[in-house]
Amino acid sequence: MLKAELVHQINRLKKERGAIILGHNYMEPALYHTVPDVVGDSLELARKVAETDADPIIFCGVRFMAETAKILNPERTVLLPAAKAGCSLAASITAEDVRELKRRFPGVPVVTYINTYADVKAECDVVCTSGNAAKIVRALDADTVIFVPDEYLAGNIARDMGWPIAFPDQLEDGAKDFKGLIGWRGRCEVHEKFTPDDIAGVRKQFPDVVVLAHPECSPAVVDASDFSGSTSAMIRYVKESPAPHYLLMTECAMGDNIAAANPDRDMLRLCSVRCPHMNEITLQDVLRALKHNERVIEVPEDIRLRAKKSLDRMLELS
Repeated sequence: MLKAELVHQINRLKKERGAIILGHNYMEPALYHTVPDVVGDSLELARKVAETDADPIIFCGVRFMAETAKILNPERTVLLPAAKAGCSLAASITAEDVRELKRRFPGVPVVTYINTYADVKAECDVVCTSGNAAKIVRALDADTVIFVPDEYLAGNIARDMGWPIAFPDQLEDGAKDFKGLIGWRGRCEVHEKFTPDDIAGVRKQFPDVVVLAHPECSPAVVDASDFSGSTSAMIRYVKESPAPHYLLMTECAMGDNIAAANPDRDMLRLCSVRCPHMNEITLQDVLRALKHNERVIEVPEDIRLRAKKSLDRMLELS
């Protein structure tokens, strides 16, 4: 009853203000299925936010996502309904780290996963998401590419492309003889917790289970799975596949959301990992943001302009 009343207030106020609410696939079900105008993965939300003329933009996701909205919509108010909503991946690399990589490996193009802050995006050549990462790397038509900051996503891309992967501590400056992906030692604190043993244990009990793993999981987990893709690709897979059982190796709330949207499918629960940062977004905070314009996202203009170039290039290439 409490959440229903909050939803009613949010939807009424959203309409009055001409706002748009974007919801990432990791939002809790009570929010995900009620107030967002658009839900999706990082790529889908980036595309939508680049097209919208609504103001304000309320981003139910983490801070780097709200920054992306501001980068693409500098004249509009972007609100993040959470005090911090950080990200372990985004925190694993700084703009200075990227500048040092470019000094060490001059001329090597730099691809950054969208799970980074604006100042890091500003130092890179192109942004990517889990849904288009391999496509972006291939589109650069280069023998060597720097990919930051996700160690596991880089490993999965390198495997899919048949490329070797190395990390800065394994390479001498310049790496003139190295051809492949130069990675970074960042990890998602949610997806790094899943192991091949988790999958083996479930398969022992449910031999016909179909296992879906996010590409932020380790290559060993992805190898042990039946399908790997972005959150939206996983949602589509469950809708379109007739498997008797599904197991999702990703954030808990997304499993809840897929189960709610597909009540006829048998979703096995291995839900022990919730993203603490996504979990900061609540219906109460969304209402407060709409009422009071709380937690406005700002990006310095010099950083915004350079970051926008890398985001625009992603949208063009994808």
